[in-house]
Amino acid sequence: MSEQHNNKNTVIEIKGLKKNFGEREILKGINFDVHYGEVVSLIGSSGSGKSTLLRCINLLEYPSGGEIYFHGNNVLTKGYDITKYRAKLGMVFQSFNLFENKTVLDNCMLGQMKVLKIDKETARKTSLKYLEKVGMKEYINAKPRQLSGGQKQRVAIARALSMEPEALLFDEPTSALDPEMVGEVMKVIKDLADSGLTMIVVTHEMQFAKEVSNRVVFMNEGVILEDDTPENIFNAPKHQRTKEFLSRSLNQY
Repeated sequence: MSEQHNNKNTVIEIKGLKKNFGEREILKGINFDVHYGEVVSLIGSSGSGKSTLLRCINLLEYPSGGEIYFHGNNVLTKGYDITKYRAKLGMVFQSFNLFENKTVLDNCMLGQMKVLKIDKETARKTSLKYLEKVGMKEYINAKPRQLSGGQKQRVAIARALSMEPEALLFDEPTSALDPEMVGEVMKVIKDLADSGLTMIVVTHEMQFAKEVSNRVVFMNEGVILEDDTPENIFNAPKHQRTKEFLSRSLNQY
């Protein structure tokens, strides 16, 4: 059993993942894996299960069935340290989820000190390093309400990076932003991709999926219809449903 789930290059492997909300089956047996250094974009219409899949991967939603392997260990087994696992997967939400009453710097330090038990000075250094990386170092004493949406999202990315995770999960990181702020956040994410960080990105930004991903996964009604290179998905999609979705999405530009 174990060797089958022990490809050193695989960070996350998902087998037969299901999620129901009451009678509604949202995920219908998803098989999916992510390797080191890969940037995987999840695309599909609203309601296709993309965000639910992402939330199941880091157990914000508990799957109704199936298995999730992290470095070959099933995280759904009894006694598995979920807090430690979550700390290894940074999550960036569409609505930022910053603590409004804390400064930018405190937002980035808090998780390191609470979850990773890192001392204050080290947490501060790490936070400053990543705030600088996303271009937010001069705002360390600001509160979230003083920032634009794009700035908040860059702080949220720095906060996730401050935990020094093995992979970052982005749930539609630009969907709550004004159009002119999308570019600044996408640039940060693109730079992270170029640095070799493992990422899973739920996105409506087709240009990003096309240019930055190694793989694009098209979801439809709770299943993965296609999982391929951006070239193949955008230039030669196999399914009619993928073609329809892309022609609609790309025509918006």
